[in-house]
This record gives sequence, C-alpha cells and structure tokens, in this order.
Amino acid sequence: MDVYEAVDSRRAVRAFSAEPVPMEALERVLAAATRAPSSGNLQPWHLYVVTGEPLAELKRRATARALAGDPGDEREYPMYPAELTPAYQERFASAAAQRYRALGIDRDDPDRPRKIAARNSEAFGAPLVLFCYLDRIMGPGQWGDAGMYLQTVMLLLRAEGLHSCPQVMWTMYRETVRQVVGAPDGLTLFCGVSVGFERDGVPPVRTGRADLTETVTFIGA
Repeated sequence: MDVYEAVDSRRAVRAFSAEPVPMEALERVLAAATRAPSSGNLQPWHLYVVTGEPLAELKRRATARALAGDPGDEREYPMYPAELTPAYQERFASAAAQRYRALGIDRDDPDRPRKIAARNSEAFGAPLVLFCYLDRIMGPGQWGDAGMYLQTVMLLLRAEGLHSCPQVMWTMYRETVRQVVGAPDGLTLFCGVSVGFERDGVPPVRTGRADLTETVTFIGA
C-alpha cells in the first residue's frame, strides 16, 4: 500500500470485529512511528496500549458511566472552541448527522447524547485502544506534534490492514482511564485511538471534505 492509498483509505471506523490485533504488526507500526516529526525532537507523546481484560474492564466502567448519564470528569482542555463560525459549524453538523445516522442514532432522539457516549465508551467494539498522553508542561506546539505522531500511527496501521478511530471522547472519562492504565498525575490525556479490523457487512462511512479552495491559498504559483 503506497502513501496515497493509505491516506485515502484511512477513516474513522466505528464498527470493529473482535479479531485480535496482531501484536507483532502493532509493534512494527509503533517502532516506525517514532520517526514522526516533533519540534526539537522532544517526542512528547506517552502511549499506553490497552487490550484484553484491562480494556474490557475499562469499557465496562466507562459504559456504566455513560448509561447513567454521567457528564464526565472536568475537562482539561476544550474539545472545540466555544464559538464556531458558520463554515466550521456546517462541516461539523454535516459530519455528525452522517456519522450517527450510520450508527442508527436519530438526530432528534432526546437520549442521543447518552447513546453516543455509550457507543464511544465501547470503543465501537475495537479489541485494542491506544491512549495518548502528554506532560502537563507541554504547550500547543507539542500538542501539534502529538497529532502528527498519531496520524503517522494511523497511516501505518492501514499498511498493516488495520483500521482506527481517534476518540477525544475518552477525555470525558479520563479518571477512569487513568485508574486502568496507571498514568501519573503529571500527564494529560490527549485522546484514545481504537484499533482493529473492520467488521464485515457494515457499509463504510466517509465524511466529506471541504474543497481545496476553502482551505488552501496558493501564492506565487
């Protein structure tokens, strides 16, 4: 699989099979992903790989919180800006409608937030989740580095025939995650990334992307 194919086929999968992730493949991915760029070569990410019974226990605890309507732990960083301009609002609303329609959750369902949280806390059936943390002392530059690292990981997973789904939702239950993975207090949970093989028989969902003219300005070309 070449780089273009990996980029084109990478998408947030929300229906995983129970087939275990081959650990030798994952180790290849994580070893190669160390080449991801980071300012000053700080490599600020701290990754916890959770599978098996520890992941099952984490799913049970998080799903119980979601089904109980627990609003989650105090947020350490906002998932989105408080105010989005119309262009961003339109992209967000369109993607959300498409995404949750595919999950069978009606947009007008009054129980929608709880159902969404519960599906997320099950990691969409994934048999393995990567939890990415950063030291609290790190700033926006290092958060950007972590994003480039995780994108590298997700593209390499495609080369191994695996899929992924990045989930900032896990920060809602960050204390539950911390209890399971044992992350020290000096680390902040950035996100989780569910990993596995896509479940057969589930139609793929690909959200649209803005036209190049909306996001790119060519100067001197």
